[in-house]
Amino acid sequence: MRQPSSMKSGAKLILVLLVFILLFTLIIFMTQRSPEDADVLSRLGSRGEEVRKIQTRLKNWGYYSGSVDGIYGAQTRSAVRYFQQKNGLTVDGIAGPKTLAAMGISSASSSGAYSSNDIYLLAKVIAAESRGEPYTGQVAVGAVILNRVEHPSFPDTISGVVYQKGAFTCVTDSNWNVSPNDTAQKAARDAINGWDPSGGAIYYYNPAKTTSSWMFSRPVIVTIGNHRFCK
Repeated sequence: MRQPSSMKSGAKLILVLLVFILLFTLIIFMTQRSPEDADVLSRLGSRGEEVRKIQTRLKNWGYYSGSVDGIYGAQTRSAVRYFQQKNGLTVDGIAGPKTLAAMGISSASSSGAYSSNDIYLLAKVIAAESRGEPYTGQVAVGAVILNRVEHPSFPDTISGVVYQKGAFTCVTDSNWNVSPNDTAQKAARDAINGWDPSGGAIYYYNPAKTTSSWMFSRPVIVTIGNHRFCK
């Protein structure tokens, strides 16, 4: 039996209405998103170098106690929410443009902004400071320098951190004249690409060579080879 044309027309009308409702709902959802959510850079489930920067900064400031692993998990989200609450931001646990700006993180501070000269200078410090250390320890030394770049208490460039007065004695001794080998340069690139075996450390020292009581008082995060990495 053939269906009456009126029934077919009615079915088509219902289908058109359903499509219209779906599109209308989608438009409403898009227009009601907050500006912070519109250009989300890091949120629950995100991974990568930017998440490491977020975790490192929040950890240095006491908002976050988890691992600096580049994974935006529930603990990272909670720390972001706490930071947002304390800094008058929308508390949504999303590290969007406003939250990142409050943390001092922007696209300009990403690893892509580092020049070949920056990488070479980082490799020079790694070679001078950690020659003979395990490869993981060499990467960790590079990571400490990068962590300082991101830390509000230190200069915001690799050269500024390296040449900060009294920061690295190697820049004034004979080791500084030695060109970094392939291993040191690889370690520098690994550090810039986001590997941080130091766990977010901003200091390191060799207990057999250090006499500073202040340095010995720093909380140790991890020991790699002959170096202790600390906050």
